[in-house]
Amino acid sequence: MPDARELDLALMMADLCGYTALTETHGALQASETVLRFDSLVKASLEPGVRIVDSIGDSVFCAGEDTRAIVRTALRLRDAAASEPGFPRISVGLHRGSVVERGARLFGAPINLAARLTAHAAGDQILCTEEVAQSIQPGDDMTFRPLGGHIFKNVVRPVTIYELARRRETAEIVFVDPVCRMQVSAAGSAGTSVFGGATYHFCSARCASLFSAAPVLYLTSMRGPAS
Repeated sequence: MPDARELDLALMMADLCGYTALTETHGALQASETVLRFDSLVKASLEPGVRIVDSIGDSVFCAGEDTRAIVRTALRLRDAAASEPGFPRISVGLHRGSVVERGARLFGAPINLAARLTAHAAGDQILCTEEVAQSIQPGDDMTFRPLGGHIFKNVVRPVTIYELARRRETAEIVFVDPVCRMQVSAAGSAGTSVFGGATYHFCSARCASLFSAAPVLYLTSMRGPAS
């Protein structure tokens, strides 16, 4: 059995939003291609000293000793996914704490908290704990917006969370296909539909057709938890 050692590490969890809806709409083949592309985006976004600990389905877990490197990795990954045509949004959670390393695997409560943050984050959102926000002096390119305390399942005390963002963000406005949850730009939209006074954009004619047949079904599903 590998020897155990205790480490203080910065942790990052990142998930694809709406992966189940993507699989059901476009099939397992396209979903698998999206996951492989996601893995490539993560690898290309890694700052020096940050490593991929694990990758399971639509989720990636990274860690490193330098908190600022983890923060920059998260920002680079979020920006890369947002600029990828026809790609789902991602949610990211960051935390820092003491974990146990055995071989190449990590164990400990801080990992659970990072996962909870990721599940709580909306698409394109990076959430972090006070341990991350207070260990970094925000520069011209980043800011931490306090969101107050939050109670997470199986976490004893309320956790103060922050939203990490670039100080000046001028990203192109994108829409989310309500059927498969992929990001769609106005220029790249395969069709639109007006329902309830709102205009929805679609990645394909198939998604537009499915939405037209049952708009309430997809909008109700979109408001609930997506994974």
